[in-house]
Amino acid sequence: MKELINSDAIPRHIAIIMDGNGRWAKKRGAARIFGHQNAIQAVRDAAEGSAELGVDYLTLYAFSTENWARPIEEVNGLMSLLVSTIKKELPTLQKNNIRLKSIGNILSLPKDAQENLDYAKKATQFNDGLTLILALNYSGRWEITEAVKKVAQDVVAGHRSTEDITEGLLDAYLDTKGIPDPELLIRTSGEMRISNFLLWQVAYTELFITEVLWPDFRREHLYEAIVGYQRRERRFGKISEQVNS
Repeated sequence: MKELINSDAIPRHIAIIMDGNGRWAKKRGAARIFGHQNAIQAVRDAAEGSAELGVDYLTLYAFSTENWARPIEEVNGLMSLLVSTIKKELPTLQKNNIRLKSIGNILSLPKDAQENLDYAKKATQFNDGLTLILALNYSGRWEITEAVKKVAQDVVAGHRSTEDITEGLLDAYLDTKGIPDPELLIRTSGEMRISNFLLWQVAYTELFITEVLWPDFRREHLYEAIVGYQRRERRFGKISEQVNS
């Protein structure tokens, strides 16, 4: 599949909703956390595969604000896994020249998760290859709400007027400030929904849904999604004749 990829049309930004860990574990008669534990290779393949192809940004939906409502043992297991994975994968990030960033309400994460994430981000800040963005304690509605609050605060303080408010201004108050919108959004496990992920940013993003459960996701599946993306015509509200001219 990789040989079918047009190297001149690689998406700058790919986002992935990593879904299916629980179902993967259930099929094996194991607890849901077993699926999360066995998804590390999928993350590694997605990141290394993207870096190899020249993708600039890869955003992974790692933990949503809604995930706190899951059983406490799963949440605790996920937080523990987050800490251990960041420590373990730091050499891999450095080897592949990958810079780590995050979006979401990071300050509400457990202290050890915050500290390890901050350490890894600082350790990789000068890497200039792929930027790997972890969406942690994140939701699209949360992000937009926080951006509106910040704009309102600046208006009240006299730094902005209501006439200043445009799409471009609001974009500058989002967690993803300075990051291009994703051209391709991949969702694993066959579910047909966005799940409150990058709601502002995916207005014209191409969606690729695969039945593959996240722990089974490998580079070939990434290549398949990119080939599918490259075969589409992106019109942004125009008609084909306008785009092709």
